[in-house]
Amino acid sequence: MIRRSISALALVSILVMPSFAATVDQENPFEGEIKKMEEGDAKSTPAKGGIVFVGSSSIRMWDTLKTDFPGLNVLNRGFGGSQISDSVHYADRIVTKYEPKMVVFFAGTNDLASGKTPETVLSDYKAFVGKVRAKLPEVPIAFLSITPAPSRWNNLQNVIKANTLVHEYSKSEKNLQFVNVFFKMLTETAAPRPELFLDDQLHMKRAGYEIWVDAVRPILPKE
Repeated sequence: MIRRSISALALVSILVMPSFAATVDQENPFEGEIKKMEEGDAKSTPAKGGIVFVGSSSIRMWDTLKTDFPGLNVLNRGFGGSQISDSVHYADRIVTKYEPKMVVFFAGTNDLASGKTPETVLSDYKAFVGKVRAKLPEVPIAFLSITPAPSRWNNLQNVIKANTLVHEYSKSEKNLQFVNVFFKMLTETAAPRPELFLDDQLHMKRAGYEIWVDAVRPILPKE
């Protein structure tokens, strides 16, 4: 009888564990990607005191950071599909532990596409700033404006409002900057410049990143 009970418990455990794992994955869909970053750190520890670029896929796909900013200690910690709240959740593991001298942040487009309001974008960004500043009180943080991506054009008013809210907040706080590249990505008729975007009409081609480089370079601290 005891053996049967043990066997039954073992069977239940086997059946429940995959379901539990799936629930964990759903709650933390980026955990695997973050762990890969940590595994890379274990093999080659990044130098502290650099410039951390963090946020969603447009940061992750910025694979020319080191050549765009030669001589600077830059570190890419973007993870695709993420929202601002995800960067809050993982901030201690992908930002503050490197003790950066500056943080460059881009996210928000996925937030708005998921139905979050511009006000939520602002409150989540404030939470990110608070999480980072809890350990690095003086670190400068720059927010790259949400892009006018053609695939998200139907959400234009929310993009503009979110950018405006973050811009106003950044002006009111010490060591916060808002890097406004929104209008540089529009044509003279206020439409998205098609040559800046990939076929998915969301992510950027090299020409789009060149706009970012020109806007970000002047605000980066020198080594």
